[in-house]
Amino acid sequence: MRLSFSFLFTLLFLFSLHGQDQPWQGKFEPVDKMLTPPSPYRAASGAPGKAYWQQRADYVIKASLDETNNILSGEETITYHNNSPDDLTYLWVQLEQNVNRKENEDFGTVFGGVKDSISALRMQYLTRAIDFPAGYTIKFVKDTQGKDLQTLVNNTMMKVRLAEPLKSGASLSFSIGWSYHITNRDKFLLSREGYEYFPEDGNAVYLIAHWFPRMAVYNDTEGWQNKQFQRLGEFALEFGDYDVEIKVPADHVVASTGELQNAEKVLTSKQRQRLEIASTSFDAPVMIITPEEATAKENSKSSKSKTWKFKAKNVRDFAFASSRKFIWDAQAVKFSDHNTMAMSFYPKEGLPVWTEESTKAVIAALQVYSESTFEYPYPVAISVNTSNIGMEFPMISFNGGRPKNGEMSKQAKAGMIRVIIHEVGHNWFPMIVSSDERQWMWMDEGLNTFLDQKTMAEKYPEHHSITPKDIVPYMSGDKSIMRPIMVSSDSELLTQMGANFYQKPTVGLQILRNSVLGPALFDEAFKEYANRWKFKHPNPADFFRTLEDATATDLDWFYRGWFFTTDQVDMELTHVKWFKVLEKEINIEDQNKKVKLKIQGENTGSKAADFSNGPGDITMIATPDQNYGGFLSRIDETEVRRQLADKNIYELTIKNLGGLIMPVTIQWEYADGTTEIDRLPAEIWRHNEHQTQQTFVKEKVVVSVKLDPNFEFADVDMENNAFPKVEEASDFDKMKSGKQ
Repeated sequence: MRLSFSFLFTLLFLFSLHGQDQPWQGKFEPVDKMLTPPSPYRAASGAPGKAYWQQRADYVIKASLDETNNILSGEETITYHNNSPDDLTYLWVQLEQNVNRKENEDFGTVFGGVKDSISALRMQYLTRAIDFPAGYTIKFVKDTQGKDLQTLVNNTMMKVRLAEPLKSGASLSFSIGWSYHITNRDKFLLSREGYEYFPEDGNAVYLIAHWFPRMAVYNDTEGWQNKQFQRLGEFALEFGDYDVEIKVPADHVVASTGELQNAEKVLTSKQRQRLEIASTSFDAPVMIITPEEATAKENSKSSKSKTWKFKAKNVRDFAFASSRKFIWDAQAVKFSDHNTMAMSFYPKEGLPVWTEESTKAVIAALQVYSESTFEYPYPVAISVNTSNIGMEFPMISFNGGRPKNGEMSKQAKAGMIRVIIHEVGHNWFPMIVSSDERQWMWMDEGLNTFLDQKTMAEKYPEHHSITPKDIVPYMSGDKSIMRPIMVSSDSELLTQMGANFYQKPTVGLQILRNSVLGPALFDEAFKEYANRWKFKHPNPADFFRTLEDATATDLDWFYRGWFFTTDQVDMELTHVKWFKVLEKEINIEDQNKKVKLKIQGENTGSKAADFSNGPGDITMIATPDQNYGGFLSRIDETEVRRQLADKNIYELTIKNLGGLIMPVTIQWEYADGTTEIDRLPAEIWRHNEHQTQQTFVKEKVVVSVKLDPNFEFADVDMENNAFPKVEEASDFDKMKSGKQ
């Protein structure tokens, strides 16, 4: 393209008027260089490529729970399928129970070091004064011929050396014998599994998770997953089929991943009858084990055992809970081609709230998540009550929240419901859309929190759900300790991870949905991502690219700021000018004569505090010919004046003080009491990332202007968003007026 010199000079002059006084930071530049590049395995669209592959691991496990000594022992056969294009000379197996050994991090210092006054529990966290055995005893690793395979253990990872390479497209089986001491959960700050002891009746609830040696992920972007388990970053796992037998005391009830295969051997005829009724009960839960029946078993411990058999297809993990204390209820949920049993298991300490709320919350999650992504594919969805945590596994979750003396505050109940929804929701992210939790915590926690808050807003509107305003305290916090979202899971502070990996991605997705893309575009793109990557292993690049691909929208400016920096949103309404076009005859005989604009009123000069001085006048002059460049036609200047006659012209100067690029939403309040909203896209910041001037023509007289009136963008300082400035009431004044 070629422009005439005079026209180009005019353009350059105009652009120079809007120059920026701070350096350009490339906030709209592509983020591709910071992401995994496209390949035959992962397309540039964000979809799996034509050559996409992933490994598979099938398990046959026999385990036994020794309640007297709190030991779990087992033997397993792993069949590993090498679907990669590579030949493998060794395999890596994860040994996450080794994280409980004393030499590993347990976050005991999160409350600080030794103090002159410190509780015994915190001293235990800090020093592990009461020590206990922990970690695996590996009894054998053998091939299918019974020959020992050479191994090398590196903390929570074990290398299995192969006698000959496992060729691309081939599979092999090998067996592992193991045992470990089940840990007492109250001895850890971040305990996802173990047993919880109830001193009143001398019983325990066993939560059994990351309990068997399992295959590490081998993929196209990293090769073998090589990050040690350090508690904060969770799991990266391959899909497979499971055939599991669990031997427990005969009076225990087992809740587990998968479908129960031998109900006639482990359940009474009455329990089986109740389950049959529950399988067609779509309106209310059915009690499978009543509180009275569960409590009756607490006073005597069986010396006999039973073996529960489960099978699960196409899952990436397997977990179970076992106790004689369990009350059990169940309700059916109908999907398009199958029914799912929503079930809850809880001790009497959860009454009455768990009977009232748990299965109801499971169903709420199943419904909203299925509508937002894809239908829940599994036969069961289980919520197990525990204390102090929420933890997820395929088809089963361990969820905290208990009443005290049968009572719960509204806030505590809302927290319990939200935990159940959140952990059940993890069936989608990462149990099916199987991202690497150990590397990218936000990919499952952030996306899952976004949907659990959607569920809370739709199904429990009486309780609070996250909005952009909730992230402001974090985003306006101490930058010296703040990390971007796109930091590896174990690099975040324990005290910051909730805000950075859960809430901030949630608010980011809310902004994209409600204020950038709109619900229709966003919802379709989010569903596209979930369906593209279900039962596969996506990376951040796959998520980012899919949202752009499915919306035809360049979102790199948003990804760059929200995910890769610790910038914040702080838009300042720096200046507002009010004009009216002055109508008077101007006789321009001498084209070289300079015609002065008549601009009056303090509102157009130095920054005015309000609109009290009235508008300034604009005297419109004839457009000089050189401004048209080579164009021969001329604008109808009389019509321009006619269109602007008696109109109010407002020029807003807006500064980006926080660094984050965002769209701009402007609320105009008029003298007649009405209001109007104008929305400007983020692209107004392309040429000047720090300041923009925008002009508006209004029929009515404006009395106030406000940026982000509905708090859509998590602006950290709303006091600089209004003209005239609105004085914010102090905390003391709010307290006096009863508004705090």
